[in-house]
Amino acid sequence: MSEWLALTVIILVTCGAVFLIAVFRQRRAGESDDPSETPDVIEYMTMMLGVVYAIVLGLAIAGVWEARGAAEDWVRQEAQALHEMDVRAGVFPAEVRDAIRADVAGYVDYVLDEEWPLLQDEGELGDRGDELLLRLREVITGREPTTVRETESYQGLVDQLARVDEARVGRGQSAEPTMPLAVWIGLVSGAAVVIGMVFVLQIRRSARELLLAGLFTAMIAFLLFLVWHFDAPYARGLNDVTETYTALFPQAGTGS
Repeated sequence: MSEWLALTVIILVTCGAVFLIAVFRQRRAGESDDPSETPDVIEYMTMMLGVVYAIVLGLAIAGVWEARGAAEDWVRQEAQALHEMDVRAGVFPAEVRDAIRADVAGYVDYVLDEEWPLLQDEGELGDRGDELLLRLREVITGREPTTVRETESYQGLVDQLARVDEARVGRGQSAEPTMPLAVWIGLVSGAAVVIGMVFVLQIRRSARELLLAGLFTAMIAFLLFLVWHFDAPYARGLNDVTETYTALFPQAGTGS
């Protein structure tokens, strides 16, 4: 079942539950039930609960959206730094140049073919990636530059390798869920309380009231789905971010 199909089912189920509860409650209450008798303090509390929950839900959406952007930036930084290393290696002798480019290509292939599925499924990095970066570092630092151009490119390679390492760490941290369990408990229980207050206000079975209650429930369900969707950027929140690598390394990720 796709994520959007699951969202549709959840919205239909929750809205259906709201409709059924409202109808059942009205039938049970009978004609003597008068919604105008709802105390003003309950209406005030409902309004305040809705405002507070809207603020919390908005902050949650902003938080996961910011984390999504940061995750995308780490991928872009890593791919761009690797591409810069591949270019800067051209000033070195053929043996060193080919060794650097081979290690860069090997690391990119590993990220695309092996580490990315692991990142999406388990939210963690593979150990072999660190070994490949260590080998790349040894190749770069294993030979002292002999010309001015090599000296300039050498320092650039070291700086770009540090950026790759930083981006890799950031990519691993971004794979972890943004929202802790306590926040999810608050969001879900808050949604239940806010929707429950609709029935405290004693809505009737008129088409207008049922429609508004259903739309209100569907909106909360959709916003909670957005928080869940963007909470795991690499697994759900981003499209095919590996295109960032393949755009700079067209031959990468072929499995060869």
